[in-house]
Amino acid sequence: MCCVLSRRTCDRRWMGYIDMPTCFIETLGCKVNHFESESILARFAELGWRRADPWGRTDLYIVNTCCVTQKAAMQSRQAVRRAIRRHPSAFIIVTGCYAQTAPKEIASIPGVHLILGNDFKENIPNLAPLEKPEHPPAINVNDEPTSSFFGFQGDTLQTRTRPFIKIQDGCNTFCSYCIVPYARGRSRSLPPDRVLDKIEALAKAGYQEVVICGIHIGRYGLDLKPKTSLLSLLEEIERAHPIKRVRLSSLEPTEITDEIIHLLARSRIICPHLHIPLQSGDDQVLKRMNRPYTALSYRDLIFRIVKNLPHVAIGADVMVGFPGESESAFANTLNLVRGLPLSYLHVFPYSRRKGTRAYSFGEQVPPQIIKRRSYAMRSLGREKRVAFYKKSIGTTTEVLIEEKRDSMTGHLTGLTGNYIPVLVDGKDNLMQKIVKVRLYKIAHGKVFGRPVIHN
Repeated sequence: MCCVLSRRTCDRRWMGYIDMPTCFIETLGCKVNHFESESILARFAELGWRRADPWGRTDLYIVNTCCVTQKAAMQSRQAVRRAIRRHPSAFIIVTGCYAQTAPKEIASIPGVHLILGNDFKENIPNLAPLEKPEHPPAINVNDEPTSSFFGFQGDTLQTRTRPFIKIQDGCNTFCSYCIVPYARGRSRSLPPDRVLDKIEALAKAGYQEVVICGIHIGRYGLDLKPKTSLLSLLEEIERAHPIKRVRLSSLEPTEITDEIIHLLARSRIICPHLHIPLQSGDDQVLKRMNRPYTALSYRDLIFRIVKNLPHVAIGADVMVGFPGESESAFANTLNLVRGLPLSYLHVFPYSRRKGTRAYSFGEQVPPQIIKRRSYAMRSLGREKRVAFYKKSIGTTTEVLIEEKRDSMTGHLTGLTGNYIPVLVDGKDNLMQKIVKVRLYKIAHGKVFGRPVIHN
């Protein structure tokens, strides 16, 4: 797709406002999208913009979209239409993965002014559409994203207690059901020294934990010169000890080595929490998905991790209803998951995405069967979560207290290192601190705790 937004337009600054201009970003999808939105908002703040209230008037409204499933694409379209309806005077920019893969679909929505692919996100604060176009919106989308947007220099303005740090973008794997490699391009990494600089900057700004994220972080560093690896990066972080806690986002099962497991087991700062996509527990389905492991190898990995990290939280993605998934194949997945010491599940109904290999596969599973299987797997996921929570009752552990209270109980909210949300009966001065908490009960699926007071 050709670039139709002129360089002259790209180089101009927002201007012409008497009062401080306002902007708002609505973000859909993954941690990477949320990181990029926070970085863009931080840059706008540096340029003198004010973050608008989502319901108030705003000069600029950006929708950072997702397309990982048909539902995500639909929600992205709904978000765009809602923004146009609620903010008729705003300049509307649509970016993100749905904008990257289906810009013409977005261009058909009246009221959109500018469509930007993932390569052009970092330019948004420097763009200057001084007046709304009378004709269809300008589209600026490359066929394959190649830029590396890892945030701006000195970017520490975050709205989260646990800010994200993006260390990698893109994916080279091309699972047969997945649109993400087409939306994000090939794998590319942020050099280790810049990762450490970002962690140190956030620690100096008062943050206690960072979440390392990317599209495929197990491929981290393989594109750099000289090559490096996720293990090497984690070892550098461990040596530097720049912050109290570091949490990893999703890691593929084939990329969790014994060295990574042993590092986590002895680490002072890396949280005992791993999210490891399974997708299916049937070998034939895994093969059709182009997933490079077997049910047995996944099982062995999980038990190896738990042997070395007894209190670890392990989450898994499970896809139900993939083309050709028979009743026996689904039963294989259900039985595998039932026998694994998993802490929680993210269950996804298969979503047929045009442009992927699986789109043309036969043996599509009927929607009513997908719905039934989703319900069964989610029920098992709830059982797993509650069982994991119950094992923690009576223990004392460190909890990072967030800057908010639970709306139902009024308690502080926090998170343990092994990913248990806790409602803490405590005062506001505990917010943004890591405190020792005694976990004393579970009620309505929630864990309650009290701060441990040392006299």
